Amino acid sequence: MKTTGYAAQSADAALAPFDFERRELRADDVAMEVLYCGVCHSDLHQARNDWGWSQYPMVPGHEIVGRVIAVGNAVKLYRIGDHVAVGCMVDSCRECDQCRKGLEQLCRKGNTQTYNDKDRFSCEPTHGGYSKHLVVREEFALRVPDGLDLSKAAPLLCAGITTYSPLRTWNVGPGSRVGVIGLGGLGHMAVKLAAAMGADVTVVSRSKDKEADALTLGADRLLLSSDTEAMAEAANGFDLIIDTVPVKHDINPYLPLLDVDSTLVLVGQVGPLAEPSTVPLLLGRRRIAGSPIGGIAETQEMLNFCAKAGVLPDVEMIGIDQINQAFERLERADVRYRFVIDMATLPASPASAA
Repeated sequence: MKTTGYAAQSADAALAPFDFERRELRADDVAMEVLYCGVCHSDLHQARNDWGWSQYPMVPGHEIVGRVIAVGNAVKLYRIGDHVAVGCMVDSCRECDQCRKGLEQLCRKGNTQTYNDKDRFSCEPTHGGYSKHLVVREEFALRVPDGLDLSKAAPLLCAGITTYSPLRTWNVGPGSRVGVIGLGGLGHMAVKLAAAMGADVTVVSRSKDKEADALTLGADRLLLSSDTEAMAEAANGFDLIIDTVPVKHDINPYLPLLDVDSTLVLVGQVGPLAEPSTVPLLLGRRRIAGSPIGGIAETQEMLNFCAKAGVLPDVEMIGIDQINQAFERLERADVRYRFVIDMATLPASPASAA
């Protein structure tokens, strides 16, 4: 299938139109027309090779909502015309203990990433949702529930599940005391989801500037991390803290906020942190953990929950020709709170549009 998208050709190159081919449909594949694609902070990191494993040319995008346009002859889950969604992975071994438990994101052989990876069978590069079309194994396509706004749902496929999964893993529910560090794309979803689960939610921020937004999103309060007295009063006050900060930072000020046997979960930063002190961990039997995305079943559960609870990200719609400006703004945290690309703005022929 010949298609088109926007790609980075190198770490210092702007994204630009790019013609490429999707693989032919296998028996268990679904082909989709991409309608909307979210812009994740990791797209920026990957395009600029901040993590050191980027491959070029690269078509980013792993928050994808679209419409089925073709199915393989063994596909049973979807029909042409169905609305489907794809997140951060498009395949896994399906055989290891983690895959059998529905934890494909933790596949022992490594899941196949939606972009900047290689197809498990053909070894051709995978390309993401900044494109007209996508081909995916049917088990890794999610059904978009009725009532979920297609134009806003895309960020749920990464920002949504990345914050939903630790909330479910640590059994958040009515009465749970949840802290959220950072109020960006991930943080605002953590607030909305935790609030919808009935938790008491506190946004922890260095500045009071986001207090109004935090309350509007569903938080019960904002805790000013630069206020030494307020931080001391909040000690032992949280059952779970979700740290969404996507850069190297110091987690030491937040550890005393955890109650006994409580956990600070890192979901934002991929890479080094400032050196943590073990004192609050040992004295309070506290924990630091990490959490990636969820498995396919949990991601579908999250979509269904969001449809039922009316939880959607706050998005700013852009055209594909605005993606480089969006990256610049994303780097400055100048978005409330997630960019979504209307893929109808992608010309059918990038060569003629150039």
